[in-house]
Amino acid sequence: MGLNLGSRGPVPGPAGGPALQKPGMVPPPPGEESQIVILPPGWQSYLSPQGRRYYVNTTTNETTWERPSSSPGIPASPGPHRSSLPPTVNGYHVAGTPAHPPETAHMSVRKSTGDSQNLGSSSPGKKQSKENTITINCVTFPHPDTMPEQQLLKPTEWSYCDYFWADKKDPQGNGTVAGFELLLQKQLKGKQMQKEMSEFIRERIKIEEEYAKNLAKLSQNSLAAQEEGSLGEAWAQVKKSLADEAEVHLKFSAKLHSEVEKPLMNFRENFKKDMKKCDHHIADLRKQLASRYAAVEKARKALTERQRDLEMKTQQLEIKLSNKTEEDIKKARRKSTQAGDDLMRCVDLYNQAQSKWFEEMVTTTLELERLEVERVEMIRQHLCQYTQLRHETDMFNQSTVEPVDQLLRKVDPAKDRELWVREHKTGNIRPVDMEI
Repeated sequence: MGLNLGSRGPVPGPAGGPALQKPGMVPPPPGEESQIVILPPGWQSYLSPQGRRYYVNTTTNETTWERPSSSPGIPASPGPHRSSLPPTVNGYHVAGTPAHPPETAHMSVRKSTGDSQNLGSSSPGKKQSKENTITINCVTFPHPDTMPEQQLLKPTEWSYCDYFWADKKDPQGNGTVAGFELLLQKQLKGKQMQKEMSEFIRERIKIEEEYAKNLAKLSQNSLAAQEEGSLGEAWAQVKKSLADEAEVHLKFSAKLHSEVEKPLMNFRENFKKDMKKCDHHIADLRKQLASRYAAVEKARKALTERQRDLEMKTQQLEIKLSNKTEEDIKKARRKSTQAGDDLMRCVDLYNQAQSKWFEEMVTTTLELERLEVERVEMIRQHLCQYTQLRHETDMFNQSTVEPVDQLLRKVDPAKDRELWVREHKTGNIRPVDMEI
């Protein structure tokens, strides 16, 4: 199942989040719009998965959170931390050359407007301000209080791909039902309705067959068979019309079976099996996403512990200066830096998993939408065929009674009397009075 969004411009992030941009197109963060950032030769600026700006030396492959100085002789911000960023999966940075993110990738932004310290550096008790994202059931969404309104993928169509990203409370219990699960339930319900329509037509066919059988039987009944004259002919035609009508209804039932009931029953025979495969595929992607999210939370917890350890050792250094304490701080700083790098790697892997889930959700929901339209159109066409057959049956039924109408118009009691008298007369000499 493919999806073509090429004509829609930048592709939104998960749940319609901000569109991805190539590193060279990244706008400056808030408060820096009026500053022209001039970097030394060989340095380029990028955004991390959390929305923070970092800098890459394309010659040495070094990275830093601090902006390098552009003036000779002026040192950069004190204490910049440089490390080789791990390879990422969303196109941010691969060892060697910074990579451009693919245009079809999707990434949610977990951006803080607080201090821009290195992830691995110690935090001097400064709290980060409100985040721009919120994670619900391992899926990251824009925070409703900080993010602007999103642009729908198909704004005028009430499309499945725009309205089923979140989970919904299960009315039967305390759990939740995924939005995709609701779409699958609708598809399976549609299949069941299609099956029940086929069964309904089957019952209609049985009625037609029974009706035709009874009409044929009645046409053989000998009641009033001795009626004579033009009325007798009309009565015989009435009985014949029943036999003709029985034949019409038998043909009608046969066409209902071949042109309506059977197509309804056989349409998408493997539909349930296909839906189960589809369900398993999306469920597996969701499980991968939950696993990546758990790894992010674990890495975030580890970073917090490393930062706390570094801060404690830094405080010890202020109390007692010794070579051992300085070595402990260097070791704690390396561990904190590694924890920060691990967190970035886990976030990148999480974003990759969410991007994959997002893309498959869009593709699959659009396919379910197409299948639903196809199912409804198929049923509509076959019900139209039913009404057409019904009209034809009425026309044929009318044709069976037309000869009866013609004969009834020809019924002539006087002519019938003449014919009968001619055939059965006993004499036309009338009696006379007796003579004495």
